[in-house]
Amino acid sequence: MSTIIDLANKFFTPIIDMGAATVMTIVLTVIALIFKVKFSKALEGGLKLGIALTGIGAVINILTTSFSSALQSFVKSTGIDLSITDVGWAPLATITWGSPYTLYFLLIMVIVNIIMLVLNKTNTLDVDIFDIWHLSFVGLMCIFCGANLFIATILVIFIGILKIINSDLMKPTFNDLLSAPDSNPMTTTHMNYMMNPIIMVFDKIFDLLFPWLDRFDFDAAKLNSKIGFWGSKFAIGIYLGIFVGLLARQTPEQIAALAFTAAVCLELFSLIGAWFIAAVEPLSQGITNFANERLHGRKLNIGLDWPFIAGRAEMWAAANILAPIMLFEALVLPGNKLLPLGGIIAMGVTPALLVVTRGKVLRMIIIGALELPIFLWAGTLMAPFVTETAKKVGAFPKGISQDTLISHSTMEGPIEKFLAYLVGHASQGEIKFIIWAALALAAYLLIFIWYAFQMKKRNAAYKAAEKAEPTAN
Repeated sequence: MSTIIDLANKFFTPIIDMGAATVMTIVLTVIALIFKVKFSKALEGGLKLGIALTGIGAVINILTTSFSSALQSFVKSTGIDLSITDVGWAPLATITWGSPYTLYFLLIMVIVNIIMLVLNKTNTLDVDIFDIWHLSFVGLMCIFCGANLFIATILVIFIGILKIINSDLMKPTFNDLLSAPDSNPMTTTHMNYMMNPIIMVFDKIFDLLFPWLDRFDFDAAKLNSKIGFWGSKFAIGIYLGIFVGLLARQTPEQIAALAFTAAVCLELFSLIGAWFIAAVEPLSQGITNFANERLHGRKLNIGLDWPFIAGRAEMWAAANILAPIMLFEALVLPGNKLLPLGGIIAMGVTPALLVVTRGKVLRMIIIGALELPIFLWAGTLMAPFVTETAKKVGAFPKGISQDTLISHSTMEGPIEKFLAYLVGHASQGEIKFIIWAALALAAYLLIFIWYAFQMKKRNAAYKAAEKAEPTAN
């Protein structure tokens, strides 16, 4: 096992050290060349993807930093005391990449993905290698809680296979949300979307008990066309900035600055989202040609990072409304010790809500509010692991007391953190944890199987609609 870990580190470390944007530029360019795309076009697509990733990261950082400062003022003015500091996703990525096991897990999942493609168990080639850190985090936390590397690897493979299957299940919905043709290769294996099964449960409850609520729903894009700028993305940003500024008791100048910052960020999200689509166009054509020539028309998908869907206004409308809701829940939720700051703009929550509800904003907000406690509890649960590991690898954030626990309030994959905790402790032989781990893993798999069945029904409906379309015309 140590030989495999050393091999993975020697091969991947120089690549990963260049950062997500550079890594993805190289990966997309190389893959496009493999599919016989002209070098200049392949490089153009790779560079556009790197630029898009850099842009989306910068905008999220601006938005999160602005709102965190305002909410810190709110906390000081109210005297609220929650002992765990939310440092956002970046320090956690640094911590995870500081472990040699992360590159080992990456190598394992590359092999798993190739095997699934060869056996025709997936049509998705996962190129988002930087975000393997989310899955590696689960494995590392499992080890921290008592598992050996073999058990942690099995857990990582189990979840990783489901992530890849999920990318295939979501593909038609992404086409629908992006108004993209079936030839569009973009999908994602991001951990964001492993909350889909839980969200689907709530969505079906809505269908059964509260379908009338959909009459009051609104399409953020259609609302903009009907009432002008009052329903636009930048107007939504203005509203949220004013609300949070008032909540934090800021001065009129600070409130205005926060409102305009939120407005410009929401507009930029839409613009940058289009860059992802442009980035994969050369690869899309290359894959289509290759599939027609070599695979008898088999369609291959490319697993990218989640932000290619960031242009949908509903996601940001829901995130903005969920921000104050999450803050309130954090204050009153039993068992929570985490104050949401770095994760207040809930990017670990809203992409999955968008996919399952297909942009029904009221459902996104209500279901989001119901599932936020899972994220807060998971953030509280993983705080000792995050804090201890951060200190070991020298990634503990500056300016925070060494006695303070750190974590992330909306880190992707909260259910998987609980699985890591239970499996890790079960590995120590305690009967109570063995029973709970077995039940949790069984429930996790069964809910995913049910969710997959629901998504297959949705995808069949998409196909039926496509066949009926020429007749309707």
